[in-house]
Amino acid sequence: MHQASILWLMQGAGGPLIREARLRAKLTQSDLAERTGRERSVIARWEQGAVSPSIDNLLAVVHACGFDLPLVLVPRDTSRNERLEQGRQLSPERRVDRLIDRAAGGTEPAHA
Repeated sequence: MHQASILWLMQGAGGPLIREARLRAKLTQSDLAERTGRERSVIARWEQGAVSPSIDNLLAVVHACGFDLPLVLVPRDTSRNERLEQGRQLSPERRVDRLIDRAAGGTEPAHA
């Protein structure tokens, strides 16, 4: 799994995935708790983002809903990192100027 994807899962995105899987399976939190052997309150805390499920728990709950969440390794794409970093270092005013130039179809000076 891509590092950014893992970070996304670990930073609270597991809850929305669990909720989406549960709703697609037409299950209540109580139904899902019964299927997984977990407390309903744990399911609720995951869905609310109060607590992040481990990857193992996330996969188990998604499977209990009848879905699969494949975790695959993909090459890391860093092709935009340098440009993003250069943009991040610009002042807000310079960012707006660049945006206006692009929207007007103008060319940007070589120096950022």
